[in-house]
Amino acid sequence: MGFYANVIIPRFYDYLMVSPAREKARQSLLSGVQGAVLEVGFGTGLNLPHYPEHIRRITTVDINPGMNAKALERIRSSPIAVNTHVLDGARLPMEDLSFDSVVTAYSLCSIARVETALGEIHRVLKPGGRLFFLEHGLSTDPRIRRWQQRLNGVQKIIAAGCHLNRNIKALVAAQSFELVELEEFQMAGDPKTHGYTYQGIAVKPG
Repeated sequence: MGFYANVIIPRFYDYLMVSPAREKARQSLLSGVQGAVLEVGFGTGLNLPHYPEHIRRITTVDINPGMNAKALERIRSSPIAVNTHVLDGARLPMEDLSFDSVVTAYSLCSIARVETALGEIHRVLKPGGRLFFLEHGLSTDPRIRRWQQRLNGVQKIIAAGCHLNRNIKALVAAQSFELVELEEFQMAGDPKTHGYTYQGIAVKPG
C-alpha cells in the first residue's frame, strides 16, 4: 500500500464516514453485541464510542496500516481494551469457534475476497454467534443500480477497492448464516449511489 492508501484514505474515511445519521446507525447496530467480540475492517476506530458499556475488550482486524495508525489515537482514549491486527480479513488467524459476536461496518464493500472473509467470519463464530453488519451496497432501484455499475470502476480506484455494487444480503446469506434482522434504507445525506444501506444481524446456526 502506498501513500494514498495509507495516509489520504484514512483521513478521508474519518471525514466522510461521520454524520448524525451514521452515528445513530452505529449505536443501534452495536447495542446487541455481547461476549467475545471481533471487528473485521476496524478502520480508524469509529465504532469504538458506540459499543455498549459491558464490552470491555475487543479484537480487531484491518488490512490498512494507515487506518490502524489513526485508530490507535481513539484506542488510547477508550475504556475498551483493543487487540489490533493489521491483516487481511479473508485470512483470519483466530481459532475456530472463538467469538460470540463479529462486527463489520463499511468493510465488506472493500475486502477483495469478500466471500472468503465471510466464510472466515462464519468459522470463528461460535454456534449461535452473531454477525452484526452495517454496510452500503447494491440498491433495489434499477436506475440507481445502473449508475452503481457505471461508477464502480472509478469508485474502486479512488476509494481503495470499495465497491458500490455488492449485494450484502445475498453475500451474507450465501455463507449459511440465518438472517434474523435486516433493514435496508437510504442513509440520510449520502448520494443515492453510495448510501443504500444494509443493517442487520445474522446468526450462525447452533
